[in-house]
Amino acid sequence: MPTSAPEPVLQVEGLSAGYGKIGVLKSVNLVVRPGEIVALLGPNGAGKSTLLKSISGLLPWSGAMRFAGRDMAGAQPRDCVEAGLVHVVEGHRVFTQLTVEDNVLLAGYGMPAAQRRVQVEEALDFFPEIKAKRRDKAATLSGGQQQMLAVAQGLVRKPKLLMLDEPSAGLSPVLVDRVLAAASQLRAAGTAVLLVEQLIEKSLAVADRAYAMVRGTVVLEAVASEPDLPERLERIYFGLDSQ
Repeated sequence: MPTSAPEPVLQVEGLSAGYGKIGVLKSVNLVVRPGEIVALLGPNGAGKSTLLKSISGLLPWSGAMRFAGRDMAGAQPRDCVEAGLVHVVEGHRVFTQLTVEDNVLLAGYGMPAAQRRVQVEEALDFFPEIKAKRRDKAATLSGGQQQMLAVAQGLVRKPKLLMLDEPSAGLSPVLVDRVLAAASQLRAAGTAVLLVEQLIEKSLAVADRAYAMVRGTVVLEAVASEPDLPERLERIYFGLDSQ
């Protein structure tokens, strides 16, 4: 007897959102299941970052969304984090005048002290490059190391779902691979990852499934290993196809 697919950790149905009177997202449907990496792809301006901001409570939205079995209507960013939904925003957002260790400790604010210490060490273990610099100020890190630190901050709370917005931005190919390898490690540990990326081939290499967005709408959903998927995505990026 075939086994049914696991219950989604995140289920978005008919989600619409924007900025004031400017609509961006138009009835978006998306599913992420436990322990899988889902790539969210599309050209600049497609609405990918807006979707992540809506999911994490940074923007108001309409429609329906459930996370870990919970109705997320009206949820604020703190509610999302406490539920296990963590959003690492684009742009290496770290506190440059704090040490690496203090940045990660701050991300665990409000947790019991002993638990926070343990989970800080586990988060830093993903990135030995920055763990070795734990006493250094974040300002002394390279751009790639600051991105690793931003991801480590997201890992402190052991999220059920980690959303990464353009983690490769400004990184060398070697560091891109290092950050994406961390996503694969998370999947192996049972954490789901929703990955927004511009690097199609690298994203598909680590992802289980992929969605493509154009002008605020999901136009494609596919298994990442489909052999013709890069070509289909290329046609979507250049406006030659919509499915």
